[in-house]
Amino acid sequence: MTAPRLVVMDVDSTLITAEVVELLAAHAGSQARVAAITERAMRGEIDFAASLHERVATLAGLPVSAVEAVRDEVRLTPGARELVAEAQRRGWPVGLVSGGFIEIVAPLAESLGITLARANALEVADGHLTGRVAGPVVDRAAKAEALRDYARRTGVPMERTVAIGDGANDLDMMAAAGFSVAFDAKPVVAAAADAAVRGRLDAVLALPPFLED
Repeated sequence: MTAPRLVVMDVDSTLITAEVVELLAAHAGSQARVAAITERAMRGEIDFAASLHERVATLAGLPVSAVEAVRDEVRLTPGARELVAEAQRRGWPVGLVSGGFIEIVAPLAESLGITLARANALEVADGHLTGRVAGPVVDRAAKAEALRDYARRTGVPMERTVAIGDGANDLDMMAAAGFSVAFDAKPVVAAAADAAVRGRLDAVLALPPFLED
Protein backbone atom coordinates (compact mmCIF):
# COMPACT_ATOMS: atom_id res chain seq x y z
CA MET A 1 0.00 0.00 0.00
CA THR A 2 1.43 3.38 -0.99
CA ALA A 3 1.93 6.20 1.48
CA PRO A 4 -1.02 8.55 1.95
CA ARG A 5 -1.32 12.00 0.46
CA LEU A 6 -2.68 15.06 2.24
CA VAL A 7 -5.44 16.95 0.41
CA VAL A 8 -5.91 20.58 1.50
CA MET A 9 -8.75 22.64 0.07
CA ASP A 10 -9.91 26.20 0.04
CA VAL A 11 -13.56 26.49 1.11
CA ASP A 12 -15.44 29.43 -0.45
CA SER A 13 -16.09 28.80 -4.18
CA THR A 14 -14.09 25.56 -3.93
CA LEU A 15 -15.57 23.17 -1.36
CA ILE A 16 -18.77 25.22 -1.30
CA THR A 17 -20.50 27.07 -4.12
CA ALA A 18 -20.60 30.56 -2.62
CA GLU A 19 -18.49 33.23 -0.93
CA VAL A 20 -19.74 33.30 2.66
CA VAL A 21 -18.91 36.97 3.13
CA GLU A 22 -21.27 37.72 0.24
CA LEU A 23 -24.03 35.62 1.80
CA LEU A 24 -23.59 37.58 5.02
CA ALA A 25 -23.52 40.85 3.06
CA ALA A 26 -26.90 39.95 1.54
CA HIS A 27 -28.30 40.06 5.08
CA ALA A 28 -26.56 43.39 5.71
CA GLY A 29 -27.64 45.04 2.45
CA SER A 30 -24.06 45.39 1.19
CA GLN A 31 -23.90 42.44 -1.21
CA ALA A 32 -23.12 44.33 -4.45
CA ARG A 33 -20.26 46.27 -2.87
CA VAL A 34 -18.83 43.21 -1.17
CA ALA A 35 -19.07 41.06 -4.33
CA ALA A 36 -17.13 43.66 -6.32
CA ILE A 37 -14.35 43.72 -3.69
CA THR A 38 -14.27 39.90 -3.57
CA GLU A 39 -13.88 39.69 -7.35
CA ARG A 40 -10.91 42.07 -7.33
CA ALA A 41 -9.26 40.22 -4.45
CA MET A 42 -9.65 36.82 -6.12
CA ARG A 43 -8.03 38.17 -9.28
CA GLY A 44 -5.13 39.37 -7.17
CA GLU A 45 -5.75 43.05 -7.91
CA ILE A 46 -5.94 44.08 -4.24
CA ASP A 47 -4.41 42.77 -1.02
CA PHE A 48 -6.55 40.04 0.52
CA ALA A 49 -6.26 41.18 4.14
CA ALA A 50 -7.21 44.75 3.26
CA SER A 51 -10.11 43.51 1.15
CA LEU A 52 -11.33 41.25 3.97
CA HIS A 53 -11.32 44.08 6.51
CA GLU A 54 -13.20 46.30 4.05
CA ARG A 55 -15.83 43.64 3.37
CA VAL A 56 -16.29 42.62 7.02
CA ALA A 57 -16.70 46.28 8.01
CA THR A 58 -19.94 46.33 6.00
CA LEU A 59 -21.33 43.63 8.32
CA ALA A 60 -21.15 45.77 11.48
CA GLY A 61 -24.35 45.52 13.49
CA LEU A 62 -25.52 42.29 11.88
CA PRO A 63 -27.08 39.97 14.49
CA VAL A 64 -25.35 36.65 15.13
CA SER A 65 -28.55 34.95 13.96
CA ALA A 66 -27.59 36.01 10.41
CA VAL A 67 -24.47 33.83 10.68
CA GLU A 68 -26.65 30.90 11.68
CA ALA A 69 -28.96 31.59 8.72
CA VAL A 70 -26.00 31.66 6.33
CA ARG A 71 -24.79 28.35 7.75
CA ASP A 72 -28.05 26.85 6.50
CA GLU A 73 -27.68 28.54 3.09
CA VAL A 74 -24.25 27.05 2.33
CA ARG A 75 -24.21 24.32 -0.32
CA LEU A 76 -21.39 21.92 -1.11
CA THR A 77 -19.91 22.11 -4.60
CA PRO A 78 -20.99 19.16 -6.78
CA GLY A 79 -18.50 16.35 -6.24
CA ALA A 80 -17.13 17.77 -2.97
CA ARG A 81 -18.65 15.11 -0.73
CA GLU A 82 -17.50 12.38 -3.14
CA LEU A 83 -13.92 13.70 -3.20
CA VAL A 84 -13.70 13.87 0.58
CA ALA A 85 -15.22 10.41 0.95
CA GLU A 86 -12.76 8.89 -1.54
CA ALA A 87 -9.76 10.50 0.18
CA GLN A 88 -10.98 9.21 3.52
CA ARG A 89 -11.58 5.75 2.05
CA ARG A 90 -7.91 5.70 1.05
CA GLY A 91 -6.84 6.82 4.50
CA TRP A 92 -5.68 10.21 3.25
CA PRO A 93 -6.05 13.15 5.63
CA VAL A 94 -8.10 16.09 4.35
CA GLY A 95 -7.70 19.67 5.55
CA LEU A 96 -9.61 22.90 4.99
CA VAL A 97 -8.10 26.38 5.08
CA SER A 98 -10.24 29.38 4.35
CA GLY A 99 -10.11 33.13 4.04
CA GLY A 100 -13.75 32.84 5.10
CA PHE A 101 -15.03 32.29 8.61
CA ILE A 102 -14.55 29.53 11.14
CA GLU A 103 -18.18 29.96 12.28
CA ILE A 104 -19.16 28.38 8.96
CA VAL A 105 -16.09 26.25 8.23
CA ALA A 106 -15.95 24.36 11.56
CA PRO A 107 -19.48 22.88 11.40
CA LEU A 108 -18.97 22.14 7.71
CA ALA A 109 -15.72 20.28 8.44
CA GLU A 110 -17.35 18.34 11.26
CA SER A 111 -20.21 17.27 8.99
CA LEU A 112 -17.67 15.82 6.54
CA GLY A 113 -15.49 14.14 9.18
CA ILE A 114 -12.63 16.60 8.62
CA THR A 115 -10.59 17.49 11.73
CA LEU A 116 -8.09 19.90 10.13
CA ALA A 117 -9.71 23.30 9.60
CA ARG A 118 -8.55 26.91 9.81
CA ALA A 119 -10.33 30.17 8.96
CA ASN A 120 -10.91 33.72 10.15
CA ALA A 121 -13.12 34.47 13.16
CA LEU A 122 -15.79 37.15 13.23
CA GLU A 123 -15.65 39.46 16.23
CA VAL A 124 -18.93 39.57 18.15
CA ALA A 125 -20.15 41.92 20.88
CA ASP A 126 -23.60 41.93 22.50
CA GLY A 127 -24.93 39.40 19.99
CA HIS A 128 -23.93 41.42 16.93
CA LEU A 129 -20.97 41.45 14.54
CA THR A 130 -18.63 44.37 15.19
CA GLY A 131 -17.45 44.61 11.60
CA ARG A 132 -14.01 43.36 12.58
CA VAL A 133 -12.09 40.09 12.34
CA ALA A 134 -10.85 38.58 15.60
CA GLY A 135 -7.14 37.71 15.42
CA PRO A 136 -4.74 37.49 12.47
CA VAL A 137 -6.20 37.25 8.98
CA VAL A 138 -5.90 33.95 7.11
CA ASP A 139 -4.20 35.37 4.03
CA ARG A 140 -1.98 33.86 1.32
CA ALA A 141 0.96 33.32 3.66
CA ALA A 142 -1.24 31.88 6.41
CA LYS A 143 -2.79 29.40 3.98
CA ALA A 144 0.64 28.13 2.96
CA GLU A 145 1.64 27.84 6.62
CA ALA A 146 -1.57 25.91 7.35
CA LEU A 147 -0.64 23.42 4.62
CA ARG A 148 2.82 22.95 6.14
CA ASP A 149 1.35 22.61 9.63
CA TYR A 150 -1.18 20.00 8.48
CA ALA A 151 1.63 18.09 6.74
CA ARG A 152 3.67 18.08 9.96
CA ARG A 153 0.71 17.02 12.07
CA THR A 154 -0.26 14.16 9.77
CA GLY A 155 3.29 13.05 8.98
CA VAL A 156 2.81 13.49 5.22
CA PRO A 157 5.85 14.80 3.30
CA MET A 158 5.26 18.11 1.52
CA GLU A 159 5.92 16.47 -1.85
CA ARG A 160 2.85 14.29 -1.24
CA THR A 161 0.51 17.19 -0.51
CA VAL A 162 -2.25 18.32 -2.89
CA ALA A 163 -3.68 21.84 -2.66
CA ILE A 164 -6.95 22.85 -4.33
CA GLY A 165 -8.11 26.45 -4.67
CA ASP A 166 -9.67 29.05 -6.93
CA GLY A 167 -8.43 32.53 -6.03
CA ALA A 168 -5.24 34.56 -5.66
CA ASN A 169 -5.34 33.98 -1.90
CA ASP A 170 -4.60 30.29 -2.63
CA LEU A 171 -1.46 30.88 -4.71
CA ASP A 172 1.12 30.54 -1.91
CA MET A 173 -0.51 27.36 -0.63
CA MET A 174 -0.62 25.95 -4.14
CA ALA A 175 3.02 26.85 -4.77
CA ALA A 176 4.06 25.10 -1.54
CA ALA A 177 2.15 21.89 -2.30
CA GLY A 178 3.56 18.89 -4.10
CA PHE A 179 0.70 19.18 -6.62
CA SER A 180 -1.70 22.06 -7.12
CA VAL A 181 -5.18 22.11 -8.65
CA ALA A 182 -7.10 25.19 -9.78
CA PHE A 183 -10.84 24.64 -9.46
CA ASP A 184 -13.19 26.89 -11.47
CA ALA A 185 -10.37 29.34 -10.99
CA LYS A 186 -9.43 32.85 -12.01
CA PRO A 187 -6.94 32.92 -14.94
CA VAL A 188 -3.99 33.93 -12.75
CA VAL A 189 -4.62 30.87 -10.55
CA ALA A 190 -5.23 28.43 -13.40
CA ALA A 191 -1.96 29.55 -15.02
CA ALA A 192 0.00 28.87 -11.83
CA ALA A 193 -1.49 25.44 -11.06
CA ASP A 194 -0.24 21.99 -12.08
CA ALA A 195 -3.75 21.18 -13.30
CA ALA A 196 -7.12 22.88 -13.67
CA VAL A 197 -10.59 21.36 -13.45
CA ARG A 198 -14.07 22.80 -13.76
CA GLY A 199 -17.59 21.80 -12.84
CA ARG A 200 -17.33 18.97 -10.34
CA LEU A 201 -14.76 18.89 -7.56
CA ASP A 202 -14.35 15.11 -7.79
CA ALA A 203 -12.94 15.63 -11.30
CA VAL A 204 -9.60 15.92 -9.51
CA LEU A 205 -9.75 12.16 -8.96
CA ALA A 206 -8.74 11.79 -12.62
CA LEU A 207 -5.47 13.72 -12.03
CA PRO A 208 -2.05 12.05 -11.59
CA PRO A 209 -1.70 12.22 -7.79
CA PHE A 210 -4.96 10.35 -7.40
CA LEU A 211 -4.25 7.80 -10.14
CA GLU A 212 -0.76 6.84 -8.99
CA ASP A 213 -1.92 5.41 -5.67
